[in-house]
Amino acid sequence: MNKKKLAIITLGCSKNLVDSEDIATRVYRKYDVTFQDTDQADVVILNTCGFILDAKEESINAIIEYANLKNEGKIGQLFVFGCLSQRYKKDLEGEIPEVDKFFGVDSLSEILDVLDCQDMKNSVVQEPRIISTPKHTAYIKIAEGCNRMCAFCAIPYIRGRYISRPMEDIVAEVERLADAGTREFNIIAQDLSYYGKDLYGEFRLPELVEKMAAIDKVHWIRLHYTYPNNFPLRTLDIMRDNPKVCKYLDIPLQHINDNVLAKMKRGHTKAETLALLEKFRKEIPGIALRTSILVGFPGETDKAFDELVEFVKSARFDRLGVFPYSEEEGTYSAQNYKDRISKKKKQERADYIMKIQQKISLELNVAKIGKEFEVLIDREEGEYFVGRTQYDSPDVDCEVLIKKSDAPEIKVGKFFMVKVTDAEEFDLYAVPVN
Repeated sequence: MNKKKLAIITLGCSKNLVDSEDIATRVYRKYDVTFQDTDQADVVILNTCGFILDAKEESINAIIEYANLKNEGKIGQLFVFGCLSQRYKKDLEGEIPEVDKFFGVDSLSEILDVLDCQDMKNSVVQEPRIISTPKHTAYIKIAEGCNRMCAFCAIPYIRGRYISRPMEDIVAEVERLADAGTREFNIIAQDLSYYGKDLYGEFRLPELVEKMAAIDKVHWIRLHYTYPNNFPLRTLDIMRDNPKVCKYLDIPLQHINDNVLAKMKRGHTKAETLALLEKFRKEIPGIALRTSILVGFPGETDKAFDELVEFVKSARFDRLGVFPYSEEEGTYSAQNYKDRISKKKKQERADYIMKIQQKISLELNVAKIGKEFEVLIDREEGEYFVGRTQYDSPDVDCEVLIKKSDAPEIKVGKFFMVKVTDAEEFDLYAVPVN
């Protein structure tokens, strides 16, 4: 039987990526699935993002692009789901009638119906998930939704309340992927810190990480999107003592000024933030910390921004992303605060912090010259093998470049020891350690 060609195109975050992979896993027996952009397919599914303005614009542009391909007869059916579709379904239906159907974020059953794959509606798939990443690395989503009602964030309105996946289901998924060759597991949710509270009555992230690390073929576990309030501190003990748990933590802080934090409804103060960062670095010397900063939030005065700048300089994060505030419909801040800071000034503030961070990143990378690290090789690119240390997450962090001529024994998907020989702001250069 000739399979139809199905293209699943994912926009936005790694949590969306897992949703796309879940669909692929349930339909691959009937469809030849690709995750790549294409202008030839029987069916295209666009998984959209509706988190911030830039992401919404990217998603809308992608829908229009594929609608045009449908009009030209190059693709067959066009379906759209994900966060943008959840928020603006009625508007999009009126604006882009070429789309055969729009689905919300929780419409897996309906999507399987239109793809004629009703037999794959079971909540747990008893086989390795088809992944769009290289075979050796995968994302594991442990929960859906969020209970933290930050003033600026639309995720709780899009994804709903926090729902933890049962621990046994997550562990079984990791076991299946490990048996299929995956060695690096990036653990994701809107908020890892809250994991288990809804199911078990207590925060259970530490126990979950322990169970994952007990799986023989797991080599690296990396934690993304922890929340500073109610952070489960026993996680630090596991990270410090278990070599499988990367000494890396992604913990979006958003700001440091107390007034701005209060208006953001973050639930933590400057003093609590500083104490938490001090504990991280005391308990795990050398830990890599990634954070996100939101600038231009209503009420961010010049003085508050200056305080944020000094915090970034003193905290010296290994990785840092900056986002200018954009007003999101339905959020507390959109309904209660006036957005008086100009778009130009927001961008200037974001650029200023990133300039500071680039200098910090270069200094931290230069300090690695002469040191040895274990590296996971992701791919070949030109004359280099490209890999990452445990301190670097896929796609968003630093990469390690190793000349092929220096490393004939290196293979993609394997771990090797290297010595850093040179450094740039966001790249390291290295040679194998014999």
